[in-house]
Amino acid sequence: MESRVVHALGLQHDPVAVLWADKKPEGASVFRPGKWGCVMWMLAGASRGKPAAFDRESYGCWGGGVGLGFGNQYTAFPGGEACFHYFLSTGNRNWEQGRAVTAQMEASGGGGFVEEFRDGEGYLKDPPLVERFIQDLPIMDVPTRYVVFQPLKALDPTTTPPQVVVFWAAPHQLAALVVLTNYGRPGNENVIVPFAAGCQSIGIYAYREAARERPRGVIGQVDLSARLNVAKTMGDDLFTFAAPWRLFLELEENVSGSFVDRPVWKQLKERSAVAKKERS
Repeated sequence: MESRVVHALGLQHDPVAVLWADKKPEGASVFRPGKWGCVMWMLAGASRGKPAAFDRESYGCWGGGVGLGFGNQYTAFPGGEACFHYFLSTGNRNWEQGRAVTAQMEASGGGGFVEEFRDGEGYLKDPPLVERFIQDLPIMDVPTRYVVFQPLKALDPTTTPPQVVVFWAAPHQLAALVVLTNYGRPGNENVIVPFAAGCQSIGIYAYREAARERPRGVIGQVDLSARLNVAKTMGDDLFTFAAPWRLFLELEENVSGSFVDRPVWKQLKERSAVAKKERS
């Protein structure tokens, strides 16, 4: 499927469809069960034409399992969910159980992750705030075996409509997506920016929006770790914009007649194209 939004906004990367499925696409990239990996690597790959599939044994990391919709996988974090509370905040060196788990990991050669586990990521101020963060996540369990990332242009939506379409957008394009989302709607808050992992913004938060009467767009890739993980392949200036399927169709319909044919957007689009040439 070709997207009018992609052409109108001059997006450099193809959008990705997120599907729930009981079969994985032939040739799909998969994580080995139990092996760590970043879901956003797979999203980047799908935007380049390589589909990916995840299930409850192969979701890359604990936050990824949560984000894709495989329940509360933080309970499988080393030392349990309580150790994750310290990991995301002040570090597991600050309590007895965390120090014990750290020692076990060091003894078994846990690699670079041990340092982050011990010292913490500092993304929230204290463990109780992390506990509240998890409570506030729209954690769910998808009804299928797989969650699949498929390049949108390879999809026939008449037979397989996706749950979500994810755009990679530079700042001007992200602004345009926000404007386009609000273009045909009442109200000023038709886009949200949750504090969440990169995969959670394109997964469970977008799934939740899909169930709303008027689904909102979800800006993501505000996750610093996810940004670093894809910086080499996607660059430093991209965010994600997750559109539940009904919103995606709305955006496609509203391109015609909107600001995309007006001088302001044409000038911004040209500036983006010039900047891209200068970087290459």
